[in-house]
Amino acid sequence: MHPAPAFRDDDAALERVVNIGFAQIVIVTPEGLMMVHAPMTRHAATLRFHVARHNRAAPYLDGASALLSASAVDGYLSPNWYAVPGDQVPTWNYVAIEVEGRLHALDEDELIAQLDDLAAFHEPRVNPGAPWTRGKMNDIRFRAMLQGIRGYELRPAAIRGTTKLSQNKSFSDRQGVVAGLRAAGNLSLATAMEDIMPDATGSTSAQPR
Repeated sequence: MHPAPAFRDDDAALERVVNIGFAQIVIVTPEGLMMVHAPMTRHAATLRFHVARHNRAAPYLDGASALLSASAVDGYLSPNWYAVPGDQVPTWNYVAIEVEGRLHALDEDELIAQLDDLAAFHEPRVNPGAPWTRGKMNDIRFRAMLQGIRGYELRPAAIRGTTKLSQNKSFSDRQGVVAGLRAAGNLSLATAMEDIMPDATGSTSAQPR
């Protein structure tokens, strides 16, 4: 995570992982470092995910110390976008989260709950008129497919968030960066910057998405 205090954003980090929906989890195994990529849900103060039963990391996940990483938006910034380009260097803006903790295997009921929560959170985003639920699926087929995955819970010991969106730059520089990002097609990063950009009174709007 970026060391500058201006970019630290720990308070909303867990909720942001859920909104992102997908993360990378790194563990150390007897065979070396391994990473899994998994859809995430939040359960009280923990994060849950599932992976394929035959994922090479699966035998080592239960009980392992893990580092989770998720990124919401990111992008390259050109010095040409600043008010005085000759006084600047290229950099990268991003919104990212790290969570450290220990992993614990889920039982079958907990795994089913994780799958149900995953669908309940994301289905309204993509199918608002007719969201999918497990009730639409043949139960025998569901139970058979359930055998192909394993679920885990990450109990956080440390949470670190970084929101690096040019907060250290002048208002005119930030306006130039937003315009440059939009022209380059990185609309998600431009919008995230606008969400926290101060207005004429110096106040800001919502948190970055």
